[in-house]
Amino acid sequence: MTVRIPTGCLFTHIVRGGGKRITYQNAGVDCAFVGALSSGFCNWRIDFTYADTNNRTYRTSRGRTHPECKIDPMRNNSPQTLPRYGKACAHLHVNGVRRVSQCHHITK
Repeated sequence: MTVRIPTGCLFTHIVRGGGKRITYQNAGVDCAFVGALSSGFCNWRIDFTYADTNNRTYRTSRGRTHPECKIDPMRNNSPQTLPRYGKACAHLHVNGVRRVSQCHHITK
């Protein structure tokens, strides 16, 4: 029997808390097998954005740009209470270009 093992990288975004209160937030890249052998992501940053239920962004936490190449870029964001329901998103930028985003809906 032949079994295929997935290769490559995944962008993960974790949000913990309740209601509008975020107690923990983290985003990063997890690579497996051949994906882990690459030179990584160069000139990267991770931003967190928050939007209301009408999809209007009202807050952005822009990450620092890291000039080095890293296979597993990661960033945490501070705990906070959001002023309204909507969504929390994480965005990976490489060389100034948004490459991937992941969002979580924050609802009652």
